[in-house]
Amino acid sequence: MFQLRGKSALITGASRGIGEAAARSLSKYGVSVVLAARSTKVIEAIAASIRDAGGEASAISCDVGRYDDVEAAVRLCVDNFDGIDILVNNAGVIEPISRIETSDPDDWGKVIDINVKGVYHGLRAAAPFMLEKGLGTIINISSGAATGALEGWSHYCASKAAVLSLTKCADKEFAEKGIRVMGLSPGTVATDMQVQIKQSGINPVSELDPSVHIPAEWVGEAIAWLSTEAGDAYKGMDCSLREETVRKAVGLI
Repeated sequence: MFQLRGKSALITGASRGIGEAAARSLSKYGVSVVLAARSTKVIEAIAASIRDAGGEASAISCDVGRYDDVEAAVRLCVDNFDGIDILVNNAGVIEPISRIETSDPDDWGKVIDINVKGVYHGLRAAAPFMLEKGLGTIINISSGAATGALEGWSHYCASKAAVLSLTKCADKEFAEKGIRVMGLSPGTVATDMQVQIKQSGINPVSELDPSVHIPAEWVGEAIAWLSTEAGDAYKGMDCSLREETVRKAVGLI
């Protein structure tokens, strides 16, 4: 059991996959959670099921590409649960997958709005409250794409490289003030994103057998683990869930 009872968390992109799994795992360990996503009815239903299981959960419609939306989600967490202890910057997209010469500039930019600006918006909105309290944990969902190039993924690779840089910058600015900032690179996860990747038929990742993808619940547990003192070892860097030592520490093996 991870000792997190009494803390509060905001999770973006919480309507499915890693975001939903993170909300459920954190709640299981006693964290009050705010689920933020564009799919309002879906996150309201998830929040209701968490409350039915004895947890505390709220939901708010949120487009992370819009700062006002993210600021409102942070404010809801602060108002409902007396602060924000954990921020999980999870919202991210990979569609449309395309080679550079055939990519649509507007669509390419929308991925940056969500994957990069969304993380910055979370950092910017949550940091003042965490700085005032002198503590907090921010987990940015990263990827091996942050340090590797893949055909058809110029938008995704560039965005995750930017997220890793934001993690490093935020750690440099906040570490001495009690805020822990780290990334989590989960590897390939059995989510809707992998379905999109498979359908694209571009690069070796699309050729992976679905059986090799880890369940989103594993990532949710890793997020809860990083929210404890275990996360101290990964401040300012990415923690890779592909590493067997990390999986064992989380309790996944």
